[in-house]
Formats: sequence, structure tokens, C-alpha cells
Amino acid sequence: MDYTQALDQAIQRLHDEGRYRTFIDIEREKGAFPKAVWNRPDGRKQDITVWCGNDYLGMGQHPVVLGAMHEALDAVGAGSGGTRNISGTTAYHKQLEAEIADLHGKEAALVFSSAYIANDATLSTLRLLFPGLIIYSDALNHASMIEGIRRGGGEKRIFRHNDLAHLRELLAADDPAAPKLIAFESIYSMDGDFGPIAGFCDLAEEFGALTYLDEVHAVGMYGPRGGGVAERDGLMGRIDIFNGTLGKAFGVFGGYIAASARMVDAVRSYAPGFIFTTSLPPAVAAGAAAAIAFLKTAEGQKLRDAQQLHARVLKMRLKALGMPIIDHGSHIVPVHVGHPVHCKALSDMLLDEFGVYVQPINFPTVPRGTERLRFTPSPVHDLGQIDGLVRAMDTLWSRCALNRAELSA
Repeated sequence: MDYTQALDQAIQRLHDEGRYRTFIDIEREKGAFPKAVWNRPDGRKQDITVWCGNDYLGMGQHPVVLGAMHEALDAVGAGSGGTRNISGTTAYHKQLEAEIADLHGKEAALVFSSAYIANDATLSTLRLLFPGLIIYSDALNHASMIEGIRRGGGEKRIFRHNDLAHLRELLAADDPAAPKLIAFESIYSMDGDFGPIAGFCDLAEEFGALTYLDEVHAVGMYGPRGGGVAERDGLMGRIDIFNGTLGKAFGVFGGYIAASARMVDAVRSYAPGFIFTTSLPPAVAAGAAAAIAFLKTAEGQKLRDAQQLHARVLKMRLKALGMPIIDHGSHIVPVHVGHPVHCKALSDMLLDEFGVYVQPINFPTVPRGTERLRFTPSPVHDLGQIDGLVRAMDTLWSRCALNRAELSA
């Protein structure tokens, strides 16, 4: 086999379909986010505003987080030195897990190197803990959940997105005595829609199933202490296992699960994705713990309120221009384009001409024909930056001569 030719053909297919992904080299400046500098391919530097980051609340730049990280770094150095089982558990990791457990109202928590690994490792390991487990998964669950369910083997059922009636049919058709788990998300990041958490919990109670909730795009963002949509809706006690991230609203790095002490102990003891991975650097754990603690306070609520306001303003302004906004009431602002080439062209022109950085979202992240630009306004974006974005979108949408009616259909 000509391996080089095979690689070239694989990459060329992405170029031909207009969905080849390009890394944009940016420099974030401490204290200035969402402003950054783009290191252009031609060697020049250009000031830009980041509109597609997942640092939803700007906590990656917050003095409380940076101070905690500096303190830990000066105290214990850089790396953890090992896996959690072999010299890699420190006071910083224990404090972080205590903050997470408290955030979700659970007995315990377990930190992983990412929320992807937390989902993959936990869902695949549950098959070992509950032989014969049937997992019922929302059709639009994240790739990490899909991978964990697949790798664990065993029976799975895919129900139509947010379709409680379909889920009920699937649950009712299976052996009542079989162990069951319903896996779903609170906010689906590409459309920004909410999962019917209460309905899932009702069905889980009726059919004797465990509940597994991915709150990755909601932790820090919703609820009076940032516990997510389940906290906002008073449903935390009905969730058996939470999954969350430390790399979005909390502004640092890593992922976790929160559950009963017995559940966490079992996953800790059996999951290869946890056992054989070097633990987070202590400074990262310290920064994440500080971010979680801060966002539980009234000051954290001020950031959440400002973020929601800016999201509503941006949606209102873009809708007024006739843009095909997908609006389910969350903090995510997707603009439907519907073609990978057009989507990439809009992204490139926004960056090059207006200093607006937003990456195109193409297949396989979203289905073909639903390509979009996904804006993530934050409390540290100001109204002037929102105005600049709206004006840039209006100019380029007209110039590209995109058929708005067709795209909205």
C-alpha cells in the first residue's frame, strides 16, 4: 500500500468537501480577554476578539484563579509526579474533588484529565460494575459518551433527541429486571437546547434506571451556585452521576464525575482511564478549585447574569437582521449557514477583515447541511464588541449573497 498517497487522499477529501480544519494561532493576553493577537500565516500580527471560546465567564483570566495557581506552583512545583494511585494525589486534588462534590450535592467526586475521558472511562466501566447493563442514550449525546458506551460493549438503545415517548417505548420493551442507565445532557452545545431532565428522571424512577447527566456546557453557568441546569431546576438529588468539565466556565483544565461515595469508589477502582493516567498538575487543580468556589458566590452570579444578558442582546441584534439564529434560550448563539464552504468563507472574512474570530462548525461535529457559526458571548465582551460583531455579520452576509430564506428553511 502507498501509505503517503492514502494520507494525501484522506486529507484532500476534507479540502474537497470544504471542511478541512485550520488551527488559528492566537495569543491571549492576561487580563485582556476576549481580546487576543492572531499570528497570521504571513508573519504579521493582528488584534482580534475571540467569539468562539468556551471560557464562557472569563475565569481563565480571573485574578482569584491565577493567584491560586501561582501559589500552588510556588509551593509544590509543576507536575503531580504520577497517577493518582502512585504519588499523584495531593491536597490540591482532594480539595478540588471536595469542591466538586459540594457543587453537585453529592458525597464524592473524581477528577480526570478531561471531561471526554471522564465520560469515556465511566460509561465503559459501568458495564463491568453492572453486568447486563442496558444504556439508553440520546441520539445527540456527545462523542465522548458515544465512545464510552460503545467501548463498554453490551446492549444499548438510542432514543430520538429529547424524545421522552420514544425512550419510554424502549424502556418498556426490555426486561424489567435488567439493570438500566439513561445517559443525556443538560445543554446540547451545537444547538444550545436543553434536555428534559425532569422527564428523564421520571422515566428512570418508573423503570428502575440510573441517571447519567453530562452538564459540561452548564456547570458554572446555571443555578444559584453554578451547579448547572439540574441545580437551577431543583433536580440534583434525582441524578445518580454527574459529568462536568473544568475547562469551560471554570476556565482551567480537566473533567470529573460526581456521585455517591460508593459509585465513585467503584469507578476509581475499575476504570483504566483513571487508573493509568497521570493526575492533573497541582497548580491546575488549585486553579479549578478556586474557580468553582468563586462561582458559588454572589460575585459568580453577577458574571452569570452578565453573560446571559450579552447572549440575549446578541441574539436580538442578529435576529433583527434576519439572521437564521437557533435560539433555545441558552447562552449559546448558533447562526445556521448550511454549507461548509460558505461557513468557512464567512469565518475567514470575519477574521481577516474585522478581527472577529469564530470557527466554522462542520461535519462530523454537526450533521451535513447544518454547518454553522457558533458564537459564545461572555460577561467580558462589551456592548461595543457586540455591535462590531453584528455590523461585520451584516456586511458579510450581504456580500456573500447567501439566500437567507433558503438557509432558514
